Parts: sequence; C-alpha cells; structure tokens
Amino acid sequence: MEATEAIRAVQAGRFSPFYVIYGKDRYRMEQFVELIKNKMFTLDEQNMGIVKYDTQETSLDEIVLEADSAPFFMEKKLILVKDSVVFCSGKDNSKLEHRQEALLNYMEHPLESSVLLFIVNSEKLDERKKLVKSLKNRKVIVHFPELEHIQLLQWLRKKAEEQGRQLDPDGAELLIRRVGMSMQQLVQELDKLCLLVGDRGEITRELVDQLISVTVEEDVFMLVDAIVNVKLADALAMYKGLLIRKEEPIKLVALIVRQIRMMIHIKELEEHHYSPQQIAGMIGAHPYAVKLAAEKSKGYQKKRLAQLLSSLADLDYGMKTGKVDKALGLELFILSLGSNYTLTFQNDPYRD
Repeated sequence: MEATEAIRAVQAGRFSPFYVIYGKDRYRMEQFVELIKNKMFTLDEQNMGIVKYDTQETSLDEIVLEADSAPFFMEKKLILVKDSVVFCSGKDNSKLEHRQEALLNYMEHPLESSVLLFIVNSEKLDERKKLVKSLKNRKVIVHFPELEHIQLLQWLRKKAEEQGRQLDPDGAELLIRRVGMSMQQLVQELDKLCLLVGDRGEITRELVDQLISVTVEEDVFMLVDAIVNVKLADALAMYKGLLIRKEEPIKLVALIVRQIRMMIHIKELEEHHYSPQQIAGMIGAHPYAVKLAAEKSKGYQKKRLAQLLSSLADLDYGMKTGKVDKALGLELFILSLGSNYTLTFQNDPYRD
C-alpha cells in the first residue's frame, strides 16, 4: 500500500486491523503512528488504549494474544510493535521463538476492536520469509521511502503554509542543501525560520543563508569543486576555514574521497544510460545528492577524477600511518595541484 493511501484512509477514520510500516523515511513513519494514535484516542485515552511491545523482548505468540483480547474500558485498542527481526533480516539477540503461523492465523480473523501495527526499523523487508510473502497481497504493508527532491521541496513549502508563512522556492532549495534530506532536521529548522518571520512572513533565500549554518558536507562539496577546478586560493581558504572550525583533516580527506568516488560511479553508470533514480538506488545515495554530484562531474572525464582519487588514497595512508602531518598533508596536496595541473589546465585533455 502506498503511504499516501494509508494516510488518507486514517485521516478519514478508516483503520486496517493490521499494519506493517517500514522504509528509510523514519520521520513520516513516526508521523503516521502519531496520526493513528490521535485519530483513535484523545490524549487522555492514549495511556489506556495503547500497548507497546518489542520483538526483541516479546514473542509473536504473546503479541497475538494481546491483539486477540478485548480492550478494557475502551472501544478500541492499538498495539504498537517495534520490530527488527520478524519482518526483516535482523539478528534476534534474545533468541525468542517467533512463530509466524500465530500471526498468519490471527490475520485470517483479526479482532475488530484491535489495530496491530508493526514498526519495522529497516529500509526493506526480507521477502524470503513466508510471513512477508503472505502479506504482500493483503494491502497491509506500508512503505515509507525517502521523498524525491521535488516532493521534498513541495512538502517544505506546504509545512510553511500550514503555519501561515511563505517559503520562497530558492529558500527551500538552499534549506535542503544546508540541512540535508532528513525531514526531522528540516522541520526543526523550518519551525525556527517560521517563528522568526512571524505570521504571513516570507522565508527567502537570503534569510536562510544568514540563519542556517553551512554544514561540513556542503563546505567539502565546494572544496571538491575548487580542487577539481584547481582553484588553489579558494581551496586553501576553504580548508583553513574548516581547520579553524576544528574539523579533523583525516575526516575531510574521507569526505573528499567519498564525493569524488561518487562522481566516478555516476559517470560510469551514466555511460550505460541509467537514470538518476536508478543510479541513486545502485550506489545507495539520495537522488538529490546524485543530482548535485552529476552536475559537478559533467566537466571532467573519469581519468582526471581517478588521478585525484589515487593521490588522495596515498595521502590518506600517509596521514594514518604518521608519515605525513595531518594538517599540513592536505594543504601540501592542494598546493601540489598547481605544479601538476596549472600550466596545462586550459588545454587539459581530461576536461570534457
């Protein structure tokens, strides 16, 4: 079942007796659980009407027994089950026996007064399991994938409108670039901006730029751009700024390597005509991060990027073994780019 379909049904007061929710987007999963809780009960009723379990501590037999028991003093009962072993391939450290048949039998005749909701802390379910296979056709599995970039922009602007504020499209774009794709962190920063501008206020790009600090990842993103383009003065200034902020040089090298490696992977996959969405899935990155890296890598061939990656691998080894001073090593690497590339950069055969 699509998340939007499940949300609309709950908002209309229609509850399934059984849910399994999973996915990367933990924020929307939490919001879905809160929606069900608030639709089923008043705040005062929640203590009486909600029962919580964890499959690391409680067997499926006990959970099913709870679901199959009538609620006390309430019309309905909500059973929330945190799961990391039953529906996915997680390790059960408790060594409990989870009889899948108990749950399958209950699902054939669920108690109308109970809503049993499994919250699976995994990006995907283990489809090899009999239980998962059986559930796929029942429309009880709700997937919460990360929103695509355009959806995230629309969601942010809608959140601002709900508070009587207007979020400028460029402001929303910069907010995502600064904060990242975590909806939890995005909504926290958006709430601060909404509070600042007041009722009917507008959140502009300029305001976001002033109030939302630049992340290490964004600084590294710009540093990689300066390194690949051999803009030595810019690269050195950015690096020194990161050192002033007490960023660890070895960590910075690792982030630079990750960014360049992503650019190489993207270029290789683009040659085979994979879409950005497909590439994101194959390399395990968010589509927006792939989009930014793809734009950055367009001007360069793989050979140039591979040379940088090889040099950075040598630098990383030298820093970790103590053969190269950590702070000085990355600075000397940036300076060495000038002697290696500056004279031939305008007619560089490795630049597209």
